[in-house]
Amino acid sequence: MEGRSPAQIFALAIGLTLVVAGILGFFYNASFATGDSTEREAVLGILDVNGWHNIVHIATGALGLAVAGSYGGARGYAIGLGAVYLLVALLGFVAGDGDEILNFIPVNTEDNVLHLLIGIAGVGAGLATPATVAPSTTRPAEV
Repeated sequence: MEGRSPAQIFALAIGLTLVVAGILGFFYNASFATGDSTEREAVLGILDVNGWHNIVHIATGALGLAVAGSYGGARGYAIGLGAVYLLVALLGFVAGDGDEILNFIPVNTEDNVLHLLIGIAGVGAGLATPATVAPSTTRPAEV
């Protein structure tokens, strides 16, 4: 991981984790029901998911993997995803344990705490990554 910015490491690590979590979630619950019919199942007995929740994880994770090699793209992803996940955590805490965000994405307290931690890590990684790449202080090798 040498030479990667904090945002690139975040994009790679969280991207991979979210894609795997989204795929794993489909083995627990693949329902796309909404409203009063929203179904949920707890992955590993901890995190509530359904088809919509799984798709969100796969999409946001895939985006992270797509931008992990780009310095500026990873920084934007880290700050943007961090801000979105902070909002999702807030909405989840307001909805309450065992309820849904926007009436179709199930969350519980464990989800909300995890979303909060991802949000903090994303904003932190993004802000720890300077907006522009620092100039190199090494001389090119003479040939």
